[in-house]
Amino acid sequence: MSAMGGRAENVFVLGLDERNRKLLHDLPLLAGCRFHALLGREELMHGAPVPLHDLLEKAQSRLDAFDEPIDAIVGYWDFPVSSMVPILCRRHGLPSAPLKAVLKCENKYWSRLEQQKVCTAHPPFALVDLDNPEPPSGPAFPMWLKPVKSYSSELAFKAENPEQFADAAERIRKGISRVGEAFDCVLAMVDLPPEVAKAGGQACLAEEEICGHEITVEGYSRDGKVHVYGVIDSHLYPGTSSFLRYQYPSSAPPQVTERLIDVTSRVVRQIGLDNTTFNIEFFWDQERDRINIVEVNPRLSQSHAPLFEYVDGLPNYQCMISLALGHEPMLPFRQGPYRVAAKWFLRRFSDAYVRRCPGQDEIARVRREMPDTIVDIIAKERGRLSDLPSQDSYSYELAALYLGADDESELHEKYRRCLELLPFEFDE
Repeated sequence: MSAMGGRAENVFVLGLDERNRKLLHDLPLLAGCRFHALLGREELMHGAPVPLHDLLEKAQSRLDAFDEPIDAIVGYWDFPVSSMVPILCRRHGLPSAPLKAVLKCENKYWSRLEQQKVCTAHPPFALVDLDNPEPPSGPAFPMWLKPVKSYSSELAFKAENPEQFADAAERIRKGISRVGEAFDCVLAMVDLPPEVAKAGGQACLAEEEICGHEITVEGYSRDGKVHVYGVIDSHLYPGTSSFLRYQYPSSAPPQVTERLIDVTSRVVRQIGLDNTTFNIEFFWDQERDRINIVEVNPRLSQSHAPLFEYVDGLPNYQCMISLALGHEPMLPFRQGPYRVAAKWFLRRFSDAYVRRCPGQDEIARVRREMPDTIVDIIAKERGRLSDLPSQDSYSYELAALYLGADDESELHEKYRRCLELLPFEFDE
């Protein structure tokens, strides 16, 4: 995959960090690519309010200063990166998903409006007036309140009754502008349906609670054809809405997987999402044998990248880069060194001062005992957990562990050993 004349192809990656740079350089079919960081992760993920115009201008100035051809611009982070990619690609005449299609995914309300046109695999939903919050007539309690756009699960609250509903609405009202103002700027760049335009980017959505086994379908769309290359399980900490681990491949029965893929294909085509990777999160309610869409993401999941490498032999970035260069992706299947893989989330469910995080010697010991393991420490030593950016509303992420194994039993045993080798110390 080299450009005409045999030169290296220049691929700019928004928010490129060292671990993902290594995964990209490990792609054998993309050996002819040179990867360039376009804005650092700290610049893009520094918190809120999101300085969207400044970020776009800064990215554009760095692209303008590059004196070689620009062959692709990609990103694997959520907003604002997910919206910046199609904007910058359009300016440079590069392949990408249409911005309007990306925003149909990013805006949770608009996404539900599109989903209901082609399937019933979604919960009852309604907008909430944050200036006069009253429980809507459609969704029943318990329900989730969330901004139409936010980081991760930030500002998403479960309400069991009208009192909790009022409290959640007030907390969302106070914090919604931190991302919502920048989201309004992006929405202004496309033609919106009247109901979406009226709601705007700082609206609040109420959805009836859906539950079950959480499953993510990941794939890509090119020239109107939808391809699924992986189905991943998500497991929660018991009694919570916080992720414990993502596990690949999924344990769902084939007939359920087929239904998930069918709904995925219909929704992706309806939204007009094309020339991009995507992932769609679902709940499968086993008791009622019902599937419901949680959300549609117009990008791959970088959390899944090492899992695909462990099991299939290459990370999903192979698809992202191929599409960005205008090529049909080719991802191997079950050619990796492990049969099962997982990303584990180490969490704490109350705030604390972090007195000590695992050090490099302890991380190195993990790597010696369990080769191929990736350890990402998220918590900051001598800092408060509540100061960490982009956390969900109910827990704090301390670290992430990526593990491959021959079976699920070995996977759990490796995780337990990592907990022993990676101690954290806290002060309340």
